[in-house]
Amino acid sequence: MDLSVAHMLAVAGHSVLLQGAAIVIGTFILEDAATAAAALAVQSSGLSIPVALTSLYIGIVLGDIGLYGLGRLAAHVPWAARLIPAQRQDRGRAWLERHVFKVVFISRFLPGVRLPTYTACGFLGANFRKFVAAAVGATLIWTSALFAVSLRVGKLLVEHLGEWRWAGFAAFIVVIILAGRLAVRAQVKG
Repeated sequence: MDLSVAHMLAVAGHSVLLQGAAIVIGTFILEDAATAAAALAVQSSGLSIPVALTSLYIGIVLGDIGLYGLGRLAAHVPWAARLIPAQRQDRGRAWLERHVFKVVFISRFLPGVRLPTYTACGFLGANFRKFVAAAVGATLIWTSALFAVSLRVGKLLVEHLGEWRWAGFAAFIVVIILAGRLAVRAQVKG
């Protein structure tokens, strides 16, 4: 069964509801690839920009809230709660209370840190409203920027590669993923 965003969008046809659902589901699989796929679908199959962006924003923010929720759930599992001594939890909670917006906002732009950051926010019970506000704000900026770049690349792929646009699209996705991994390695080494 093909779960790629491009395939789900093709199956969705012209149903706005199904197109939006395909994109939201795609963000749960791989956000950046879903963003690029939605932009290419705008260029090649007439998906509307408002449907694409709204679906991306909804899916990504729901995914972020889901990670927070997983952290909250883990905090109520006895063996997981014992992994971090109560005193360290209290210090982390106090620090996070002062910095949650900044931490969540910045983590959107750093590859590989959202999962541990967002689940830690949930685990430590960070202010949920501040968490969501930061997640929404950062998502609007990051996703809009990546979508704009992907839209431009998608236009070039459609104009110059024709039927081979999907191969170009696949290469573009690989470049996005590799760039993220290289950025993480540079952060770890630096």
